[in-house]
Amino acid sequence: MDELVDKIRTKQPDAIVLDRSVEGRNQNYLTPENTVPDKMLPYPWESCMILGGGWSYSFNAKMMPTRKVIHLLSDIVAKGGNLLLNIGPGPDGTLYDEAYSRLNEIGAWLRINGEAIYGTRPIAPYYDGKLRFTNSKNGSAYIIYLLDENEKLPKEIIVKGILPAKGAKISMLGGKGTPYKWISEGDSYKIWIQESQSKAIPSQYAVVFKVSQTMK
Repeated sequence: MDELVDKIRTKQPDAIVLDRSVEGRNQNYLTPENTVPDKMLPYPWESCMILGGGWSYSFNAKMMPTRKVIHLLSDIVAKGGNLLLNIGPGPDGTLYDEAYSRLNEIGAWLRINGEAIYGTRPIAPYYDGKLRFTNSKNGSAYIIYLLDENEKLPKEIIVKGILPAKGAKISMLGGKGTPYKWISEGDSYKIWIQESQSKAIPSQYAVVFKVSQTMK
């Protein structure tokens, strides 16, 4: 493996290698299969998950619900990882009909909330109950609230471990209306949600609060 990687890197110095069989210098990142670590990992990693069936094509494959995929994605990114979502193609190269609908639904969610996922970094405490946290390069933080089926947002959300700067604004990605009111309480803060704001959420799977100018 050492010899092979050295030859590859004479042609492409930036090649990323995954040596899945042997731990060592060629292991640029790790790949937990069909599982998500229960904590933030201090090295590059990627969860490899099957959307439905097996790694290759399966007859009568049962697809993972969209809600679960979005929750997995949010959980993985909050812990500093990447999601590889496997879909085994059929003999003619096409995917399951249900797989296309899943991807369309996930894509629709990402078009609204993608800035909380792409290009972000993990920020402690990473997750708390239904909340998942990510951080942007410009200092804004994102709070992803994972919604259960038919769940409404609570009247207040308590966020621990991440304090906004004085005068910071809290808004919902894809939401309408005025910014959310909040108040600090020691090492945590509380976000108030009005009834009108709760009814106007842009997704049934998960919503994202954007907090400008955050600080630990």
